[in-house]
Amino acid sequence: MKTAKGLVAAMLCAGVLLCASPAARAHHSFAAEFDGKNCRDFNGIFTKLDWQNPHAYFYVDVKEPDGHVEAWSFHTYALITLRRAGNDRQVFLDNVGKEVFVRGCLARNGKKNYAAAGTLKFSDGVMRQVGQLQD
Repeated sequence: MKTAKGLVAAMLCAGVLLCASPAARAHHSFAAEFDGKNCRDFNGIFTKLDWQNPHAYFYVDVKEPDGHVEAWSFHTYALITLRRAGNDRQVFLDNVGKEVFVRGCLARNGKKNYAAAGTLKFSDGVMRQVGQLQD
C-alpha cells in the first residue's frame, strides 16, 4: 500500500514538472539576451530596486547628452552571486535617491532603456561587479 502511494505521488510530481512551460524551466545566457559588444557608461540617480529571484533589477534615471532624463532598468547577477560578492540588498537600498555610475550592455532585442549591468559604483566610490563584464 505504501509503495503504491509513493509511486502515485512520484508520478504526480513528474506530471507537474512536465506540464510547466518551457520558459519556466529554461534559463537564459547573457549572450542570448544582451549584446556584449554594445555596452556603455551610464550616470544617473538610483531610483528603485526589485530584489527578486532569480535576478535583481535596479532602476536609474539617466540624464542624456541632450539634457532629457530617461528611466533605465538594469539586470544583475543572481541574488546569491550578488550576496557572495558582498552586495546585499541593503547596500542597494541605502543608495536610493543618490547618484550612481553603471557600465551596462544593451538588450539584443532592442528593448528600450534596458541593459545588463556589469559594474556599479555608488557614492562610496567602490566599484562593484554586479553582472558579467563585457567588451
